[in-house]
Amino acid sequence: MADWIIVVDDDLTNLKMAGGILSKKGMRVTALKSGQALLDYLAANAAPDLILLDINMPGMDGFETLKRLREQENGGRSIPVIFLTADENEESEMTGLSLGAMDFIKKPFIPDVLALRVRHMIDLDHLQRDLSREVDKKTRENESLFIHVVEALAEAIDAKDTYTNGHSGRVAAYSRMIAQRSGYSPERVRMIYMLGLLHDVGKIGIPDAIINKPAKLTDSEYDVIKTHTVMGAKILKNIREMPALVTGARWHHEKYDGSGYPDGLKGEDIPEEARIIAVADAYDAMTSRRSYRDVLPQDVARSELVRCRGTQFDPAFADIFIAMIDEDTDYTMREN
Repeated sequence: MADWIIVVDDDLTNLKMAGGILSKKGMRVTALKSGQALLDYLAANAAPDLILLDINMPGMDGFETLKRLREQENGGRSIPVIFLTADENEESEMTGLSLGAMDFIKKPFIPDVLALRVRHMIDLDHLQRDLSREVDKKTRENESLFIHVVEALAEAIDAKDTYTNGHSGRVAAYSRMIAQRSGYSPERVRMIYMLGLLHDVGKIGIPDAIINKPAKLTDSEYDVIKTHTVMGAKILKNIREMPALVTGARWHHEKYDGSGYPDGLKGEDIPEEARIIAVADAYDAMTSRRSYRDVLPQDVARSELVRCRGTQFDPAFADIFIAMIDEDTDYTMREN
């Protein structure tokens, strides 16, 4: 498919000249006579490969046209723009570049120069877009690989505890659901999911005899269990590329009223991600089997979230989870 150029100039002679030069090079050309005509045209049509835009036009000049064009694109793909100008001065050049213009071409045109500058600019734009797509692809691949590694690690953590089969995966899934209902961005939702998977990573350092003790823990044993939050944060802080991973591990046992551990944080001083995981973690603890009991009835788990909203749990996130429970009429959110 031929490259598509829009030429905007109030001078009919310049339009015909530029159109003729570029058409002979196999390019498709659309000629428009004003900045407003360009904006109206782009509002109703697909984006071209490049725009040649005259600076000095009556009504709306090229600078104002480019400014409005970028606003109209609203964060989408920025169409490459080359300004056409009959006079060269440093101030105009700085203004155009600051608005996002790629280059300047002096009028009257030198046919070969015009064609080459346009060709090079289109090739550069295509190269940048291809590179951006490749980077996005590799980023997604790396992120997918990282999540698989984290999921495997979470399974290893859960395997250490006889009574928490699949716990980290369920906490991660519940946390993701809360985050989605809270309106988090897809990137932040993915991060919450990983935080949920790794929230108990510190249990790697807790003796099996304590984790799997069938009887009630002594106070000293419970103190050892509580160290998994600090231990998990210490492990995860070594992943410097993702410092947020520490959040879920260290603070998922903090309580909204400040009575939790390890730091006694209160209310909104507790990171949001940790407040979300705290609700998901507590719910899964109630709806999983233990050595001394079976899965609690759904209404009992719900009542506990209602009772502890505002004390143990952030009220907003507790309410979201309570709504999730009410929608789960078949009680599928539980250990199977």
